[in-house]
Amino acid sequence: NPLWTEILAAILFLIICWLIRDSLNVKDLNGKHVFITGCDSGFGNLLAKQLDQRGFHVIAACLIEKGSRELLACTSLSLKTVILNLTDSSSIANAVEFVKQETDGEGLFGLVNNAGRATPMAPTDWMQIDDFHTILDVNLMGLIEITLKLLPVMGRLAFLGGGYCLSKWGVEAFSYILRRDMQHFGVKVSIIEPGCFKTGVTSSEVIERDLLRLWNQLTPEVRESYGDKYFVECKLCDSDISKVTKCMEHALIAKYPRTRYGSGWDAKFFWLPLSYAPTLLSDMMLRMLLPTPAASRKSLSRVPLDV
Repeated sequence: NPLWTEILAAILFLIICWLIRDSLNVKDLNGKHVFITGCDSGFGNLLAKQLDQRGFHVIAACLIEKGSRELLACTSLSLKTVILNLTDSSSIANAVEFVKQETDGEGLFGLVNNAGRATPMAPTDWMQIDDFHTILDVNLMGLIEITLKLLPVMGRLAFLGGGYCLSKWGVEAFSYILRRDMQHFGVKVSIIEPGCFKTGVTSSEVIERDLLRLWNQLTPEVRESYGDKYFVECKLCDSDISKVTKCMEHALIAKYPRTRYGSGWDAKFFWLPLSYAPTLLSDMMLRMLLPTPAASRKSLSRVPLDV
């Protein structure tokens, strides 16, 4: 069938194009500075050695002196180490100052947020709130703090959401864990994923007031990079919030509640499908919908890699 032949040929062509695109590398990487956290062992340790061999100027953050000494002993003289405890703001500040001195005038090419911990790990109802803090203070809050403090020597990432979207991703992960742990005891957990509804959270007055507060705290350099027009007003909110509460009600009273509920037409037919779309497509759509900083095309982006 000629039609199927054409379809298969098109798919093959796209695969070849993707493979070629995926194989392309940035040129002139020799001597670029890369900061990696969690280099005492594991992923960070191996990555630091690999990048050092490729000619990068690696700044490796280790938790203890022993890890730092062992890494320095098996790498080139261009690799530098710094002690970093992500639960200690003063330690983070010292590491950031060290990075600024090492990259003086050149900037940081890449940040690899590798440091983290997985324990304590147990069924959810075994855990105390302090157990969650033990992990989140390193994996999330420490990561956020050092990333924010290193942004001045890196390219900027702009996306609406801030702590709210971040917290909701955490809520989603927590809900999944809770659902799997509690299913043995007959407890059912559902996630409600509403679109944009007119509530106190999405009030344009509240959003604009808070944006203005944050805008006034920015340095002149950051304001200039975003431009005066970088203000957004939510205009497509649904006033019928019962669409959300009906989902909540169903999750409570149904014998077989759904794992996920999409509330609102925008959630069902745009946001949820977009979340399952290839990253290339979802990024393209969001770039079309969301505002763009004035300086977004003026410098090479250097994207933090979170592990």
